[in-house]
Amino acid sequence: MSDFTKRKSKEEVISSLKGIALEMHNKMERGTPPTMTLPVRSKTNIAFDQKLEVYKYGKKKTIRDATSLGSARQLLRSLYVTEFIEQMIEAGKSSTLREMYYISESWGHGKFGTQNDSNNLAEDLEIVTKCLREDFKLRPEEDGARIIGDVTFEEKNRKGDWMRINCRDDVGDSGYGVPYNVESEKLKLITEDVDFIMAIETGGMFDRLVENGFDEDARCALIHLKGQPARSTRRIMRRMSDEWKKPIIVFSDCDPWSFRIFASIAYGAIKTAHISEYLATKGAHYLGITADDILAYDLPSDDLTKQDLNALDAELTDPRFNSGYWKEQINLMKELGKKAEQQSLAKYGLDFVTDTYLPEKLSAIGLDY
Repeated sequence: MSDFTKRKSKEEVISSLKGIALEMHNKMERGTPPTMTLPVRSKTNIAFDQKLEVYKYGKKKTIRDATSLGSARQLLRSLYVTEFIEQMIEAGKSSTLREMYYISESWGHGKFGTQNDSNNLAEDLEIVTKCLREDFKLRPEEDGARIIGDVTFEEKNRKGDWMRINCRDDVGDSGYGVPYNVESEKLKLITEDVDFIMAIETGGMFDRLVENGFDEDARCALIHLKGQPARSTRRIMRRMSDEWKKPIIVFSDCDPWSFRIFASIAYGAIKTAHISEYLATKGAHYLGITADDILAYDLPSDDLTKQDLNALDAELTDPRFNSGYWKEQINLMKELGKKAEQQSLAKYGLDFVTDTYLPEKLSAIGLDY
């Protein structure tokens, strides 16, 4: 078990945050510029960890110190943020990353320039303290996934009471909304009666499968990823895979951005490679849409843009796509010059996806129903 998968107590989190300020203070007392060492967070510095079976940051490091204005400002922001987080934890409050960005308006030279600066610093502090953003009581602006299927959770509500929710019988057509914190102190996995979990990129396709009753016919749980999945979405899939021993199947559009959605689920995202063992689901399957499908099913498609082609070229040098399967799919897409959406299957009627496409694709990976 890594340091990140061991949840920290309130006292441990505060101690870790104070440790950052103490280290800087001690260096300045010795006449040494304070520093913060972090991994280089790019695809050139991720590698497959054989033990954890996910992609993690490698050995390349970057050092922030107070000898340059930009680095000094980042260190100042780090101190403001650690104080802000400590105050929140002590008060029993939480904050969105967006709220923290606006709160920084009163921090003088520590004010954030962009929302991205704020988000990245929260991740930097995760790396330095080995605590999670959830431990900091920082939450994203966007909602987590929606789930429909015969799986039952217990969620602690804001009054501290546990509510039991079946994601088929106790929810409407939009499904169960995944909270930002899906750890056991907030969400418990109780029972399931499914054979697999299918993660779906688009809302239109999620709604189609729900309307067609696919979750009941195929004995599965459906998860609407809402595009690039939130951390809570990736984490709940990892827990369902680990605790219930259920395969995770990813059904998305056929374009370079959808391939990256799958990579973030199965191998770990570059931005959060420091916690890949916490978020990534080892052994997740990519179902489609594939470049092969464009040909096999004669799907309506769109021309690849210059941006799409650049993204595909970048994926050919991304370690997460360094396999025969992915190189074949990426090169075939470039050769075709085409991309296709999940809903292009509607060419053959509204029921084609559930009556023909999914049964054929699932059968090919040993999931007949």
